[in-house]
Amino acid sequence: MAESGVSEPQPSVADRRFPAHRAPRCADIGELDAQLTGCRACPRLVAWREQVAVEKRAAYRDDDYWGRPVPGFGPDDAALAVVGLAPAAHGGNRTGRMFTGDPAGDFLVAGLHAVGLASQPTATGIDDGLTLRGVRMAAPVHCAPPQNKPTTEERDTCRPWLAAELSLLHPGLRAVVVLGGFGWRALLPVLADAGWQLPRPRPKFGHGTQVVLADRDGEELHLFGCYHPSQRNVNTGRLTRPMLDAVFREAAAVAGL
Repeated sequence: MAESGVSEPQPSVADRRFPAHRAPRCADIGELDAQLTGCRACPRLVAWREQVAVEKRAAYRDDDYWGRPVPGFGPDDAALAVVGLAPAAHGGNRTGRMFTGDPAGDFLVAGLHAVGLASQPTATGIDDGLTLRGVRMAAPVHCAPPQNKPTTEERDTCRPWLAAELSLLHPGLRAVVVLGGFGWRALLPVLADAGWQLPRPRPKFGHGTQVVLADRDGEELHLFGCYHPSQRNVNTGRLTRPMLDAVFREAAAVAGL
């Protein structure tokens, strides 16, 4: 309440302040996902995701595109989080689920299945039956960005959703696999603000990087760096299946999965 006794106006879903206002007030993952999918806080991203959903790719011209922010995916008591970048224009933005319907998702989910963290090796659509075991997929940016490149402002506007998601997973969260440098740089401030003790200087991203953080209560969180399973990284051999599997096997062991 304001000093005058009149309720302060709540920011609309198209207000940049909406994520910061609404995300911390969500009582559980289900409420968070529901609020997130209505967000319109970033005009450039809203315009792009909706343009793609109308114009479509020829191969998917008969599909009904999701065209909205894509929520996280996985159980609400996950011990392991996977933090990527943003939904693909014709992947998550089409299917409505993280890492689903695009080559990066194909590679990632096959890897998760290989180490026992996914029920099947494919992710084709929201109704394909895929479930994750102890793993929650998250992202610093929840709308598909042009050229797969969110701006710093868009990343920061979207940050409260990621912060709230990790907070709702805590204290059962034991490990986080970060896919790529963008996700790594976006995640560290979230963890610092949440009370996790980051080393100084802050650790730099690298494939195979491992960092152990402690919170105010002494709980440990293990961070693992992994190259993003983009088509470019996979096709050039920068990221191979054994490399991906090795990171997730170790992260799963730390998380007790």
